[in-house]
Parts: sequence; structure tokens; C-alpha cells
Amino acid sequence: MIEKMEIEKENCCGCQACADVCPANAIQMYADEEGFWYPKTESAVCTNCGLCEKVCPVKDSGRKDGEELYLGAQAKDDAIRYASSSGGIFPLLAQAVLKRRGVVYGAGYDSGMAVLHKRAEDRKQLETIKRTKYVQSNLKGIYREIQEELERNRWVLFCGTPCQAQALRLFLNGKDAKLLLVDLVCYGVGSPGIWKDYVTYLERRYKGKLQSFFFRDKRNRDHGRTRSFAVEGKEVVNALYRDTYCRMYFANYNIRPSCFHCGFCRIQRSSDFTIGDFWGVESIRPDFDDGMGTSLVIAHTEKAKDFWKDVEKDTRWFACKKEDILQPRLMGPVKAAKHRKLFMELYRRLPFSVFEKLVGCGK
Repeated sequence: MIEKMEIEKENCCGCQACADVCPANAIQMYADEEGFWYPKTESAVCTNCGLCEKVCPVKDSGRKDGEELYLGAQAKDDAIRYASSSGGIFPLLAQAVLKRRGVVYGAGYDSGMAVLHKRAEDRKQLETIKRTKYVQSNLKGIYREIQEELERNRWVLFCGTPCQAQALRLFLNGKDAKLLLVDLVCYGVGSPGIWKDYVTYLERRYKGKLQSFFFRDKRNRDHGRTRSFAVEGKEVVNALYRDTYCRMYFANYNIRPSCFHCGFCRIQRSSDFTIGDFWGVESIRPDFDDGMGTSLVIAHTEKAKDFWKDVEKDTRWFACKKEDILQPRLMGPVKAAKHRKLFMELYRRLPFSVFEKLVGCGK
């Protein structure tokens, strides 16, 4: 008999660490009516070991005060920056780990365009986990896989949301000497269920299989305000805020409930690096404001500062102060949309094609 875990939705970030850590495999993840994953436990199998509680990042956010290094940075290679989020710092860090014969984990698409964490062991594979995805990624099995790689004495870079990063830190329980933990300045995670329905909608509308989707296309040098996707070789390019899914996301309708109560919206974290868009760079360093993206980089640990020495030669960068890098998601969580409850009620009740017309806009 499978019973729902006694958990309030605002207190579950869906990181899936509890399912991976359970030695009895008593915990499974199930999607709710909003399309988000939540854990359920089979009480007859559960041994009450308590490990699921110990790896929960909501219960232990791992806040650490240190002497952070604050930077603005861009990859010198425009090809890297064009094909990456922000200023292209993630692929540079990833390449530094690959040079050490390590392995990199980040969010990518599977064959059905679902978002999940994938591994990369060379530059070709690295291409599949670059760029922004405004969808919560599936981490099933990833915590155990990373643990096994570290036990083989390999370097591992993990990049994800701050709750995912802290969940991994707790999962490893101190056995992470060769882990480079990179988290993001996170706006919030979008619903995998709504994303799946949107993919289906696009494939029906454009009569083919969705082959790619870029939330922040840089071709127009417009600070990532262009969205593009391809169906059966046919490319569709439009403004980011004309895309129906993106409008839902940035209006705070399809974001996970726990994101509205996030305890990670601060500078101090337990990760090695925090990276994201450098908001306001046009005021701090106008010469970096070319529309192609600049990364905010916060180095929290000595390990991070050592890695930065490996990659800084491949970047244009400048040091800055704490007050220069502050932005909304480093000071507090996003707020839920006023009519989110009605939005989700319509999503549950209406065919997606009808729902899309009610809440979306022309493309």
C-alpha cells in the first residue's frame, strides 16, 4: 500500500533526494494535478531510518557565511557565449573539470523534450546541457550516480538550482572533496507537467516532432529576449514574452509552490559557485553591455577561487562589491500570481488547446 507522505507543498522543493537516499526504495515520486513531483512512501516497506529527513534541503538550507568573491564575467570566445546562458561561465567551469578527466551534470532535454539532469564527459555531450531551461529537471538516480563517480575518485561538477545543489551536499554527507557545486540565481522552477503538455501542443500545431527549444536565443543580441524552437527542421523565432509557456512562467502562474517560500534567495549558500545573469551591468560596467550576456559569479569557497584561477584567462571579467550584484532573487523569493489558483483550476479542467488560448497570446 502506497500512502502520501505527510508534507505541505510549500515545504517540498521536489529535489528527489529523499527517493534516491532511501535504502529500502520505499519512496517514489508522483506528479500532482499541477504537474509537479512529490514523494510518496510505501509504509509497509519504510524502515523509519530517517535518511529522507536528513537530505531535505528545505529542512537544512546549509547557509554559510564566508568571504565571497563577487565578479562579472564573459567568455572571451563569442561562440561559447552565444551558445550558453548569460556570459558563458558554466561551460568554462565544465571544461576545466573535463580537463581533469571529470564528469559534468546539468539540465538538458531527453528525446521527448522533457527536462532532466544529464551527464557529460566530453565537449560534444556538454553542448546538450548548456542554455537556460525554465522547467524543473528530473533528478531520478542522479544523486546515487554522482556518489559513485566520487567514490571512483573522479572530479564532478554539478550545476542546478540552489535546493538541488544543497540536496546533493546533504546526500553526500561530507564525502565531496572532488565535487564542484555550482548553483543558480533561480527565479523559480516551472511545471514539468505543463511543459509536457505545451510540447504536445506545439507538435500538434506545427505537425511534427519538437527537436529543440531555446528559451534565451541570443541571435538578436537583445539580452536573451528572443525564443526559438524547431519542429521537423522548421524554425520558429519570436519574442520571449510572446511565448505562451514563458508568459505563464514570468507571470508566476506555473511556478512550484515551494518557490514562493524559498529559503535560498540570498547570497550566502553552501555551494562553491553561484552564477546567473548580471542584472544592471549597464550601470556598473557599460562596456560589458553588448546584449550577448554577462555572468554574475559568486565564489563562496576556496575550492571555487582555485577553479576561478583556471578559467579566468579565458574570460573578460571585473571584480565588484556586494551591493553591485544584488538583485531580487538574491534578496527574497518570487511572489505567487494573484489568480494562480484559478489558473491551475483551468489547467486541470480544460483541454490544453483551449487553456492555451485563454491564458496565452498570439505567436
